[in-house]
Parts: sequence; structure tokens; C-alpha cells
Amino acid sequence: MAGFVNYIKESFNELKANVSWPTWAEAQNLTVLVAVFSIIFSLAIWGVDTVFSKVISAYFDLIN
Repeated sequence: MAGFVNYIKESFNELKANVSWPTWAEAQNLTVLVAVFSIIFSLAIWGVDTVFSKVISAYFDLIN
């Protein structure tokens, strides 16, 4: 158990001392960027899924 507590303490100290955190403005800009790209990629995947669905439906209609 002491090893786990030591690990938590060292991790916390490293986060405080060695990590360079972004400013609040940078964090907001990066959050917006991630949200925009997530929406773009989800729309692209939805579009490809729709096209493949229609192609597969057309194929099965053709063979029936």
C-alpha cells in the first residue's frame, strides 16, 4: 500500500513541477478545434456510411 501512496505523491509532484500547462485561452482554442474536427469527421463518417448503405441496398435489390 505504501508503494501506491508513494506513486500518487510522485505523480502529483510531477504534474505540479514538470508539466507545462496551457493557458486558459490556449485550452479554450484547442477545445474548440477538437470539437470542430470531431463534428467534421463524424459528418464524413455519416456520409460514407450513408453511401455504402445505399450501394449495398441497391446491390441486394438488383440480385433479388
